[in-house]
Amino acid sequence: MPSQLMKPISLFVLCCFVLLDFSVATAGARLIETQSVIAAQQQGARQQVAAFFDREDVQQILVQQGIDAAQAQQRIASLSDAEVAKLARTMDQLPAGGNGLGAVVGAAVFIFVLLLVTDILGLTHVYPFVNHSR
Repeated sequence: MPSQLMKPISLFVLCCFVLLDFSVATAGARLIETQSVIAAQQQGARQQVAAFFDREDVQQILVQQGIDAAQAQQRIASLSDAEVAKLARTMDQLPAGGNGLGAVVGAAVFIFVLLLVTDILGLTHVYPFVNHSR
């Protein structure tokens, strides 16, 4: 590189470094009471359970089972903190999409198609119905 270009480039790089912000954000730490943490967790669990039972599909299922939605809300409100926490943990552990059969079928179809493509390309010889005449 010619020396005439080195000086402007080095000044540009120097200005860029000077303009960079090297400040570090400090973390603020303080002690919190155990009771406030427990109360926040219990309130979060109550809100989670109440939000679940407020959903329309859940209320429809309750009505189909012969349970009045207002009565169910009253019973949920009367649960103890331990019962609400246990119910919230149980809800968190339930599968979100059902029994997982769709994922197994999807994985099987994906593997079948992947092996079929590699078989057609001649990389593998898995399926006897693929013509390997190359």
